[in-house]
Amino acid sequence: MATYNLDITKEHCPMTFVKTKIELSKLQKGDILNVKVAAGEPLENIPRSAAEQGFNVLSVAETETPGIYSIKIGISSKL
Repeated sequence: MATYNLDITKEHCPMTFVKTKIELSKLQKGDILNVKVAAGEPLENIPRSAAEQGFNVLSVAETETPGIYSIKIGISSKL
């Protein structure tokens, strides 16, 4: 089990989920992807899209930097 980080705070939709999905496809069962996003569309769309595609959204929390959020996504099985 490993934790990986992806910072897409400078990206815009739909590239935010495209880049997230690419990183998720590289992970193995038990791994966690910690995605840093800016408030707005990415914060709304990434957790929803990840859940719709069968990934486990473990948490969504604001970081120490106002307006920047961390979304933890778990891999329960290889999709």
